[in-house]
Amino acid sequence: LLRVRSKDGNFRFELPSTTDISVLVNKILETTVDADPASLTVSNQPRGNETVVSTLKGRSLQTLGLKHGDMIFVGYTTKVSSAPTTSMSIDAPSSTRLQSNIWETVQEGAVDIYWRSKDGKIPRGRDTRFCKHGVNGMCDYCMPLEPYDAAYQTEHSIKHLSYHAYLHKISPKTSSAAATAIPPLSPLSYKVKNPCPSGGHPPWPAGICTGCQPSAITLQSQPFRMVDHLEIASPDIIERFLKAWRSTGLQRFGWLIGRYEPYEKVPMGIKAVVEALYEPPQEGELDGLTLGIPWEDEPRIRELSKMSSVPLSIVGYIFTDLDPDPEDRTKSIYKRHPQSFFVSSLEAIFAATVQKSNPTPSRSSPSGAFGSRMVTAILTATEDGKVDISAYQVSEQACAMVDADMIEASVEPGIVRIKEEDRSQDAARYVPDVFFRYKNEYNLEVKKTAKPCFPVEYLLVNVTHGFPQTPSPLFRSNQFAIENRPGLEDQHIEDVLRTLGKLGAPQLSDSPLTSTSDASKRLELAKWLSDWHLLAFLETTQLVSKVDMKVLVSTVTSPSLLEDSSALNALFKTESWQTLMTFTRESAPSLPSSSGPGPSSSHIDEDIPQDVFDQIAAEEAARREGAGRVSSGIKICPHCTFENSEGETDCEVCGLPLG
Repeated sequence: LLRVRSKDGNFRFELPSTTDISVLVNKILETTVDADPASLTVSNQPRGNETVVSTLKGRSLQTLGLKHGDMIFVGYTTKVSSAPTTSMSIDAPSSTRLQSNIWETVQEGAVDIYWRSKDGKIPRGRDTRFCKHGVNGMCDYCMPLEPYDAAYQTEHSIKHLSYHAYLHKISPKTSSAAATAIPPLSPLSYKVKNPCPSGGHPPWPAGICTGCQPSAITLQSQPFRMVDHLEIASPDIIERFLKAWRSTGLQRFGWLIGRYEPYEKVPMGIKAVVEALYEPPQEGELDGLTLGIPWEDEPRIRELSKMSSVPLSIVGYIFTDLDPDPEDRTKSIYKRHPQSFFVSSLEAIFAATVQKSNPTPSRSSPSGAFGSRMVTAILTATEDGKVDISAYQVSEQACAMVDADMIEASVEPGIVRIKEEDRSQDAARYVPDVFFRYKNEYNLEVKKTAKPCFPVEYLLVNVTHGFPQTPSPLFRSNQFAIENRPGLEDQHIEDVLRTLGKLGAPQLSDSPLTSTSDASKRLELAKWLSDWHLLAFLETTQLVSKVDMKVLVSTVTSPSLLEDSSALNALFKTESWQTLMTFTRESAPSLPSSSGPGPSSSHIDEDIPQDVFDQIAAEEAARREGAGRVSSGIKICPHCTFENSEGETDCEVCGLPLG
């Protein structure tokens, strides 16, 4: 017995479980009035998860996961013509089939493929008190638990289910074909449907009805999280990032470059492993910063990160929010705590914008994407004044509300404002009713309207963080100057060539590996080359071709780089490396001769242009002339070169001190 609910009413059909879906479709069409067969959709819930029935050709009711007593929700659009419809052909246009089956062709990430191949069960040992069976037996006290077991989550203080554990919880348990037929996830959308499914009125903002307007929203804690843990591959990454703040006192921002891996401490968990930081162009301030989104180098950085031996991507972002304590400059002010806020409303909206722009491919969503794994990391002060990391994500409700232009930041950082409804033609905005629940002073749960504002904590999802006990980062060095730090750290190709010369790179490239000293020099060179900031800079110099850049990046990020002395051989053979070595030799400073001037020195001077000698002679003459003028009672301003009298302390023209 199957129950069917549509806008025509409720119906019941008794069909064998092996019946083809086309039989059920024909019975449904008999209950409709002028329904367009190509638009007929079915779902297991009143709103969302709609699947076009034309994509279910050849499936039986059993393979779709339908059981006795199940309720099916049917939707359709009315045909323009009034010709009666008594039967339906399951065949649909190829474009419709391709669009509706987009989730089946999505290429998921490696970590998603890994967890889909596992059942995620939590193993348990034999209970000595209650297990009465043999060694090879199993009972309720020792059988594996489901990855979403509530008691296990509470016992191990796991606040949110992992993404794949949540999928296991909401997916049908009958067969794998059922999960493929109807994806269990449904992306949230708080926008008005345009055009309206009923087609009975003009599109918004000219008209609106219950069929196209979004339902009321009740804010609640998200039961799952897309990323369970943030792991920084090496503490040096954070130390180098903090160096700019310690030198200037201005806040800094950086994108997290890393990868996603399984996280075994949470059932079916996922962790983001950060291998490097990239700092985009920004203007830091004492209490904030200005940043451009999208940033110009994003495509180049994404392409460069994929060249690594282990493909990397942008997994999130990090920024500082530190204020030195006036009474003790070695400590910072503790300002993010339960009595104030953890993430400001402006930061939450920014996080939602970033997450919405970086969706996660998923075969469990009708749109082929669901959620985002972009993590927000904040370097802020702890209660004892030290610096620590806090990691968060925002919920899917937050992303949907930002996408619908419903919320905005307020002056109070812990409060989110809901915008007013706007029916103007150019900037139409529909804001449904928004509620949130909280416990009052009597410990009773109360439902309250969220207009005009509500606490930002309702949009946050906590993410744990930490460092590995035995760090083994992909990039072994981080000593090279960091990009976009003008005046503090500048990147110059001359510095690269000078360091290559000091490390003996030209000699190592020309000679084979013959001694232990050569091996140690190679390892030293390899460690210096394994620097993310150096690689990102070399790509901008146009000295390394794209093909050779792949060889360079994959070589210096090899796991066996520091254990194998011949790891750089493939790099030494590339044409770009030979070009780099040529520039290194030409820019190397000439060694001074121990003897007096002779034929050798004159031979060296032949390569120096005459203009250089003329400039040196002119500067020397000017220095002597300036010294003579100072001795004769005239002070020359070092800023504007005006000649001042001897008794003056400030320049008469520019007013600056004479020194």
